[in-house]
Amino acid sequence: MADLVVVRSKVKEHARGCNVSGDFAEALNKEVVGLIGRASERAKANNRKTVSSRDL
Repeated sequence: MADLVVVRSKVKEHARGCNVSGDFAEALNKEVVGLIGRASERAKANNRKTVSSRDL
């Protein structure tokens, strides 16, 4: 398993009363890493070195 960007305990806190399966954090992590990557590419395409909220 790769390093997690998301924190499992925080995911559980925000699950609004639902249980969180063991593979959910990994799947969420993949989505978040992809989102960060796309935002980074957008920042680079706009000649910036800083990723900001507008890149999401």
